[in-house]
Amino acid sequence: MPTPTIHLNERVAAMQPSATLAMSARATQLRREGHPVIALSAGEPDFGTPEPIAQAGIDAIQSGFTNYTENKGMQELREAISAKLDRDNGLSYAPDQVLCSNGAKQSVALGVHVLCGPGDEVLIPAPYWVSYPEMARFAGAEPTVVPTTAEEGYKMSPQALEEALTDNTRLVILCSPSNPTGAVYTPDELEALADVLRHHEDVYVLSDEIYEHITFDAEHVSFASLPGMKERTITVNGFSKAYAMTGWRLGYLAASAPIVQAAAKVQSQFTSAPSSISQKAGVAALEMDNGPVQEMVAAFRERRDVVLERLRAIDGVHCPTPGGAFYVFPEVSHYLGTTAPDGRRVDDSEDLCFYLLEEHNVALVHGNAFGTPNGLRLSYAASMDDLQTALGRIEDGFAALRG
Repeated sequence: MPTPTIHLNERVAAMQPSATLAMSARATQLRREGHPVIALSAGEPDFGTPEPIAQAGIDAIQSGFTNYTENKGMQELREAISAKLDRDNGLSYAPDQVLCSNGAKQSVALGVHVLCGPGDEVLIPAPYWVSYPEMARFAGAEPTVVPTTAEEGYKMSPQALEEALTDNTRLVILCSPSNPTGAVYTPDELEALADVLRHHEDVYVLSDEIYEHITFDAEHVSFASLPGMKERTITVNGFSKAYAMTGWRLGYLAASAPIVQAAAKVQSQFTSAPSSISQKAGVAALEMDNGPVQEMVAAFRERRDVVLERLRAIDGVHCPTPGGAFYVFPEVSHYLGTTAPDGRRVDDSEDLCFYLLEEHNVALVHGNAFGTPNGLRLSYAASMDDLQTALGRIEDGFAALRG
């Protein structure tokens, strides 16, 4: 029989794969081949899940808590999240206004898909997390990218926001602290953005706050806590970054009841609730002493300072100070349009990243993937020894390039 022709959904065919996952896969392949690759490409804490959280998961298994839960997530977890939002963020949400999902990524996707469709525009500041534009496109909407620069600290100004808004703008996505830059909007900067949006009543905001607890020199403020913003904001958060629970796959969104009901309806048809075991662990995370989180953040801050010092010592590299998360996003246009010792051209940041990976055994993620071709993302969620070794290789790699 002849092989049938496969006709993929055109939105799937047009979707770009995750560059961060692609770079991690290439680094893993080179390691299998014997290359001493240091991967600074993944957005994942290099710490173990704190013991009280892990024990709660073990207890859930041993006690037989392994069945489906309510689609929105079990009541105990949603009550704990509601209490957390009130305590930490000044946000009052009933448990029914909270939806637990299989990671913050799913929560973002649900928010985009229940609000946006063909003809809508989703406004996304760049550098952006790689999945935001693809989620918008898959919903049938059009991503509208608002560029920011290293000189601006990679933060969107109210003027840029105002100029980008159109009659078709349906949603603005904000991420603070930011992946990929670590930028944190100050309370005054957020208020200035909110003031613009108060004049555009039909525009909603999706506030991705997954790095909320990983801040250094900055104060995290939930966008929904600003006057007039709660009813038009979807707040997304989760457990993966602050609690080193990436593999547990547990996130949530909080919003007005109609949005949560719509998102729950979609979730019920695609995945249902997250793992019951992960949900029990999530309750423990919200109830435990915050000491392990503070220790992790202190380690990230120390690493950030070392990475900044060494990157800024490289001629032609400009790197703003990230206020949170565990990334730096240096501007490297000085090295684009150069030639490597083996004759390969380094015309853009993707070329630069593959050169550093294949010739100097360091895995980074190119800025093209984040909508800012002159930059690259380095994750310092790695041991200090690995960071020092990797930074030495990066210095050698840049020094070998010729204009």
